[in-house]
Amino acid sequence: MNKILVGLLFGLIFGALDGATAWFYPEVRSMIGGIMVGSSIKGMVVGLLSGWFARKVQSTKWGVVVGGALGLLFAFLVAATDTVNGRHPYLEIMMPGFVVGAIIGFLTQRMGAPSSAKRAAE
Repeated sequence: MNKILVGLLFGLIFGALDGATAWFYPEVRSMIGGIMVGSSIKGMVVGLLSGWFARKVQSTKWGVVVGGALGLLFAFLVAATDTVNGRHPYLEIMMPGFVVGAIIGFLTQRMGAPSSAKRAAE
């Protein structure tokens, strides 16, 4: 399996888990379905971009940095547009987004076939 597909798969899984943690906030329980779908899509985009980066650069350190930065960026965009009880929940959205992005960045570096090894086998 190539690194982009690994990123998409893990982005979907970890994005859904990230969205499911919204259950612990009673004020947003009525929106849990939309939150899980949005978080899954956000995770897949981070996974796609992290997988693309992992094909270009074989460095676990930089994979974690790029994945975390992408997760933080997309979580910021979500947090800046959402309001709960008249406030923007930056910490509640951005912290898990950063962690999920860093995990996805790590997994895309460690798993999947690198593009150079795949070409050499053909």
